[in-house]
Amino acid sequence: MKGTTVLAILGKDSIAMGGDGQVTMGQTVMKGNAVKVRRMYEGKVLAGFAGATADAFALFEKFEGKLSEFSGDLARAAVELAKEWRTDRILRRLEALLIVADRQSMFLISGTGDVIRPEDDGVLAIGAGGPYATAAAKAFMKSRPKMAPKEIVEESLKIAASICIYTNDNINVEEIR
Repeated sequence: MKGTTVLAILGKDSIAMGGDGQVTMGQTVMKGNAVKVRRMYEGKVLAGFAGATADAFALFEKFEGKLSEFSGDLARAAVELAKEWRTDRILRRLEALLIVADRQSMFLISGTGDVIRPEDDGVLAIGAGGPYATAAAKAFMKSRPKMAPKEIVEESLKIAASICIYTNDNINVEEIR
């Protein structure tokens, strides 16, 4: 997914999720200050996207509906969204990935039916700069174990922006403690 990087870190006491601001069409930067992470379900859940913006907003709305339907149960809402996304004729054409998280868990959701919980390290990233952000986050977590998740997200996204041409350093980070 070009033009997007979203990184989430699940810490012991908090979850932090951040995204860069770049929107790219082909080889052109169309916007540099997009907000790709938002709060949901009375501020208890974070969601971020990579991919087509309009598609992601449609999925955010569907996911918010699932959260309400299942009383904030993140895992159940994620699975139900993935099932509907995969089987619905219109939804399955949407081109995006989502990361959703609360203070206990997080998941990557795709239109192919994937609902992926990260390994024990609590790091998930999507988008063109995702691999760079993931590598930086894992290095920070190993070398600076007392670094807060929010700081790790910010610094890792800055590193991704310095390497990936589809990622900029206009970073927006949300945190739930």
